This record gives sequence, structure tokens and C-alpha cells, in this order.
Amino acid sequence: MPREPLEAIVLVGGQGTRLRPLTLSAPKPLLPTAGVPFLAHLLARAAMGGVTRVVLATCYKAEMFASALGDGTAFGLSIDYVTEEVPLDTAGGIRNAAGSLRGSGAADPVVVLNCDILSGHDLGAQIDLHTKTDAAVTLHLVEVADPSRFGVVPTDESGRVTAFLEKTPDPVTNRINAGCYVFRREIIGQIPAGRRVSVERETFPGLIEAGALVMGYHESAYWLDVGTPQAFVRGSCDLVLGRLPAPAVPGPSGPSLVLADASVAAGADVSGGTVVGVGASVGAGATVFGSVLFDAASVGEGAVVRDSILGRGAVVAPGAVLDDAVIGDGAFIGPGNELARGIRVWPGTRLEPTSVRFSSDM
Repeated sequence: MPREPLEAIVLVGGQGTRLRPLTLSAPKPLLPTAGVPFLAHLLARAAMGGVTRVVLATCYKAEMFASALGDGTAFGLSIDYVTEEVPLDTAGGIRNAAGSLRGSGAADPVVVLNCDILSGHDLGAQIDLHTKTDAAVTLHLVEVADPSRFGVVPTDESGRVTAFLEKTPDPVTNRINAGCYVFRREIIGQIPAGRRVSVERETFPGLIEAGALVMGYHESAYWLDVGTPQAFVRGSCDLVLGRLPAPAVPGPSGPSLVLADASVAAGADVSGGTVVGVGASVGAGATVFGSVLFDAASVGEGAVVRDSILGRGAVVAPGAVLDDAVIGDGAFIGPGNELARGIRVWPGTRLEPTSVRFSSDM
């Protein structure tokens, strides 16, 4: 079991550019995911792994975090907030947040979590490996089909990391950096303060080169980088469907999650892990599959929405069709429009009837 108290740093300072236009009005970790802010899932699982206190390393729209998450009581832990005046990258953000850690022991384990990641791995087992081996850092590793998009992490037979190769076109292994680290407290203190520093390009390669013990904890549990719209939708749907145990989801697992004051008309088909947000509505005869409807969004009669995201207050008029689309807050999609193939509509945009089509049929 992890020693008490166990502290964690969560990196939430990024601008979430891959998820625009949704992140124009809210930081990525606060976007509604399976009925609650995405960060709520990460915090709940951290608490399950033994974390008792979290320091959030904020930067972009920093003021929104405390009002959304409070003091952490709802997640069974305490939360403190640290703001970067300028972005400091991953290691720089860790170093900056470390000033708010309460533990002072050189060997104290400090968990570091990347807010892009939805993971079902056993954090307690990762911490146990870290303490038993007395590692400088222990990295969670997962295997993926296309490792070229990630930092690949080869290890020897004992699990010791032998290299850290960030986004190489010819990966030597399919095991990648999964975005959860356990540091010795003193190692964080060695990161240069007050400037941008990357764990992927500086800290981890530097430790390995210096001969420090960097361990890899491999586990083939559920894992997903939710940084793109398609992955964000998939993660939310997986949580609703129960593919990942999720104590923060405000309802039982099933084909859909309909939140307070939302309405789904008789004859509408809402499935595939869809979330219908607070005050949102789905009209008669509409089909909504595998999608996320933010609060107060509206899908009209007979409309079709698949694998898509509707921002807060967005309106899809009767008969419109969306397939793999991202609709910004307050946008209006008129009847006869057909949006597909990852198209993004900015907040407040109004598409008049039959303005955009991806097929020639009418």
C-alpha cells in the first residue's frame, strides 16, 4: 500500500488547441465528459489509488478550476491550485507546482498525472514498484498499435528504462509513455526552476544518461489519450457504457446518460454511450449515437447526430445530419445541412438551411 499522505501534481495548464473550438470557452480538463468535468474522473481514480492531496498546475483559464472543483472534498482528497504566469511545459510545470507540496522527505513518492489521459491502470501497483525498486522515476507504460505518435520507452528485462525517444518515425518498441509518473521528491527538486523544461525531451533522457534508475511499469489496462475530438467522444462514451469503472459518473452504466432537466422525446433513439447534458433536448424521431451533448444543446425532430460533440446551447435543426462533427457553443445548424469528416463549427456560427453538404443527395 502507498504510504500516507500521498501527494500528486496534475498538469492542467495547456490550451487544448486540438479540441478547439470547445476549449475557447473552457479549459480541456473541465469539458463535460460522461456528465462531469473530465478532471473529475482523473481525481476520483487518483483517490482510489491512495492519493490524498493534489496540486493542480494551472495556466490557461486558471480561474475556472477552483470554482468548478472546489477544495477536493467531493473527490475524497484536498486540492490546492498553482498558476503559471507563463507556460512552463511539462517538467517546468511540475517544478513550479512542487513548491506547494507539503512533504519534504527526499524519497517521498510524488505522483504526476497528465490531464489528457483516461486510464484504468493500477496506480497503487505502480507506486509499489517505485518504492520497492527505489527508482528515481517510475513511468506507466502501455502498448499501442501506432507508437510513432508518442514517446516510446524501451526497457530491459528487469523493467529498467533504457531510453526515452519522443515521437520517433521508426519506433524501437510499441510501449509508450502513458502519462503517469511517480517521482522521488528530490528528483523534482533537480528540475531547473523558472523556465520551460520538458520531461520528455530533457528530464527523462537526462536521468537515463546520468545512470539514474528510471523504471517502467507496464500494464495493459484501459488507456486513452483524449486530446482529439474523436478520442474525447470515445472516452466519454466508454465511461457511460461502463468499459472503464468510473465512480465519478453520475448514473449507472448503460446506452446513454440523460442528466437533470434534459428531455428525450418519445421515438428518439439515443444510444452508444451518448450524454444528454443538463437542460439539453432531443426531438421526436431523432437519432443520437455515440455523442456528447453539452448543457442546453438541442437536437431537432428527425435530425441525426453520430460520433459528434455539441457545445453548450448549440442547436441542430430538424432534419440536419452530423457525423463526426464538432459544434461550438451557441452555434445553429439549420435544416438540410450535412456535416461530416471532422468538421468544426465555431461558437455562435449560424448555418442557414442547406448551407453545407458532404453528399449530393437532397
